Amino acid sequence: MVIDNLCLEKALWQRGVSLIAGVDEVGRGPLAGPVFACAVIFAKHFFLAGVQDSKMLTEKQRQYLDPFLRQNAISYALGAASVQEIDEINIRQATILAMNRAIEKLIIKPDYLLIDGENIPNTSCASMGVVQGDQKSFTIAAASIIAKVARDNLMRNIDEKYPQYRFAKNKGYGTAEHIQVLKRIGPSPYHRHTFLKKILGD
Repeated sequence: MVIDNLCLEKALWQRGVSLIAGVDEVGRGPLAGPVFACAVIFAKHFFLAGVQDSKMLTEKQRQYLDPFLRQNAISYALGAASVQEIDEINIRQATILAMNRAIEKLIIKPDYLLIDGENIPNTSCASMGVVQGDQKSFTIAAASIIAKVARDNLMRNIDEKYPQYRFAKNKGYGTAEHIQVLKRIGPSPYHRHTFLKKILGD
């Protein structure tokens, strides 16, 4: 769904809220790589056509939109939780950790957080969780694009160390080709062991 308005943002502006940060995560589902989150703040009424849930965009579209979003942001920050943290505390808690890290790294502190999903981090800032927020809020969708491009770039870098897993192509997701390689040669240090139990067993 293409986001053609700033509905959620406008409702907050009308309440006197000025600085709104959109927060979203990417990389909950892959078998490998960290989970990433982005928090981003724009000036009131800033809008960029074509911005929507990063999953609905092609890689080329995301790469095109990403620099415009970063350049026009008042402030943005990325946070991540490592493969080791995902295995230790589970993906839900790791996602919240990544979001908290992104929020804490913002140089300019927001008045309000619009956060994708129901499981939202505890912060001192007023906030609202928005189910399918990346399809309803421009600011959340923008965060999803910035986070997705950053994570994809990291997976391409990891691919240079472990080309056999084709991370540049699959970004760590469990494609048939990826699973075949895992069964043949086993996991890399970047694989989430808790995600591999059903594939490789204990």
